[in-house]
Amino acid sequence: MGLNLDEQKAVDRFRQSVVEPSMTQLVILDFWAEWCGPCKALTPVLEKVAAEYADKGVLLAKVNVDEEQFIASQFQVRSIPTVYAIFRGQPVADLTGARTESQLKSTLDQLLEKLPVEPGGGEPEADLAPLLAMGEEALAGDDAERAASIFMQIVEMAPDNAEALSGLIRSFIASGRLEEAEQVLGSLTPELAQDAHVERARAALQLAKDKPDDSELAALRAAAAERPDDMDAQLAFANAAFAAGERDTAGETLLAMIQADREWNDGAARAKLLQIFEAVGLEDPWVSATRRKLSTILFG
Repeated sequence: MGLNLDEQKAVDRFRQSVVEPSMTQLVILDFWAEWCGPCKALTPVLEKVAAEYADKGVLLAKVNVDEEQFIASQFQVRSIPTVYAIFRGQPVADLTGARTESQLKSTLDQLLEKLPVEPGGGEPEADLAPLLAMGEEALAGDDAERAASIFMQIVEMAPDNAEALSGLIRSFIASGRLEEAEQVLGSLTPELAQDAHVERARAALQLAKDKPDDSELAALRAAAAERPDDMDAQLAFANAAFAAGERDTAGETLLAMIQADREWNDGAARAKLLQIFEAVGLEDPWVSATRRKLSTILFG
């Protein structure tokens, strides 16, 4: 085909996320970018409608034009947002003009009447993957309320999905809704409660409960600065700093403690750092970078 390696990888990603699902489902394909204001306004509409129409065989796929320039060029995208309906690998409608929920639903209803779309086609977990990714993306972008809305929709469709439940709990935590997060945790079956995704959310909730007010954080910061050899003061500050959203400061403080005395208090500093890793998520770039620093201290 004359494609270079990056272009071939882009085609493979597109085939997996769009072409293959479109063999049985109707895929809403949204071309967007982080800097695009209208895209951000349209995204909640697309997500809501796609979730409501999921059992009718409708799936939402998003293509970031900055990251997937080759795919965008193949569709001759000139402006964003650009939205197409894809079926069996081919565009069957331009949905770009459907900016409201009612307009989008009307167009989808017409397409579903004409096309042999399989209701709820494909593997259920695979159908949820794009929505889960959108929820995590919103949470990573500090849009906790939107993330909670997305995860709530997924939980309504799949009440036993541990990833969605974890995302919902962590969204509540990020929004400061700790009681609601605890209620979700308390409602889980023993099996779900032991799932690794849920354990991550539980760790995040435990750390969030330690969040200090501004004056308490300032006092702990001052104590840590005044007594650099006081491990208890350092640990208390690191714990409070992470709960207050200062994960870089918390990480550096704990790493310094481990370097100074890794065995202090039965390895309490390392245990706290590992708890933070679990709460943030092992796939997070910050966790990866901090784990490398920890490895250098321990084994370098």
